[in-house]
Amino acid sequence: MNDGRQYQWLTTGNEFYSAVLTAISSACESVRLETYIFSVGAPGDDIREALIAAVRRGVKVKILIDAFGSYELPPDYWAELIEAGGEYKLFNPLSLHRITIRDHRKMVICDLKVAFTGGFNITADEAGDGITNGWRDLGLKVTGSLVAEMVTSFDQMFEMADFKHSRLPRLHLFGLFSRNRREWPPAALLTSQPRRTTSPIRNALLRDLKKAHRIRIISGYFLPTWRLKNVLKRSARHANDVQIITAGKSDVPLAHYAGRALYDRFLHAGIRIYEYDAQILHTKLIITDNVVYIGSANLDTRSLNINYELLLRINDEDLAEEAIGIFESYLQHSRLIEHDAWEKARNLWEKLVERIAHFILARIDIYFARRQLSKLR
Repeated sequence: MNDGRQYQWLTTGNEFYSAVLTAISSACESVRLETYIFSVGAPGDDIREALIAAVRRGVKVKILIDAFGSYELPPDYWAELIEAGGEYKLFNPLSLHRITIRDHRKMVICDLKVAFTGGFNITADEAGDGITNGWRDLGLKVTGSLVAEMVTSFDQMFEMADFKHSRLPRLHLFGLFSRNRREWPPAALLTSQPRRTTSPIRNALLRDLKKAHRIRIISGYFLPTWRLKNVLKRSARHANDVQIITAGKSDVPLAHYAGRALYDRFLHAGIRIYEYDAQILHTKLIITDNVVYIGSANLDTRSLNINYELLLRINDEDLAEEAIGIFESYLQHSRLIEHDAWEKARNLWEKLVERIAHFILARIDIYFARRQLSKLR
């Protein structure tokens, strides 16, 4: 699809799950699967059966699923896979004193050759085309050097999943992405985790957004940090082209209202805001000139400060133009938010709800998360 065919966009749930099933069914050596939500039913049951079949033909299979995100999964759901010889772990088994620490990452890696990432969980909610049925999401199929980095990152998370220790475990993939780094590789894996003073994801975004002339963002849960908000507003005020698509429909009403609390100042700064109305929006995509970000992280305070997350940062002109085309396809099912009409459409009660929701997610949620993190030092 571009430059050695190392990247292929998967623009619907139907495409994503079909590609993942094909890769698992073709795997000869290993399969690694990490996700926040894994649900009973299609496509989860089909993927489980493909994983069991892979184990039985001698493939080494490892499954890592977040305990909170997948709390509804039956305890014996993976029994047959384990009996066949596969490995399965729940990340951070539920405990009230560390319940805020979550693995929100999403990836599937087969045979150290091909990997998948993006916003897709393994759930029936996202099966469909995102227009007539199913949530709207986006994934990327990856080959090449990034796959090895993703394998290393998965293996680290898998080893520390049990949390059988007093201190909060840390990943060790941060040296490449220091605050003062001037040159970036064409493709890089960025990860973030709780309780770090610096975040490779946040730092990379800040640097790229500051110098970008063209910014496109699709974020189902939109609540950027204070510094990111300022960078976006400053960029728009300097006549740069900044456009954002957020959720017109959301599975998390609190996040939906919290994001809307930012519209007024963003619109004043000259940012064009659209709401995607066809289905629930779950996509995470950022384009800054020729740089594309795709992965699990939302542009919100929890993803950028608390969760374990991953994003791929890819500097590729062809991939960026394809991503712009995807953005424009979303616009066909989105409505532009006009400032004057937006002000008239909301009453005082709705504005108050937006402010309260913003305060809860931007302040209270982070406060309690940091309280729990401080006890794990």
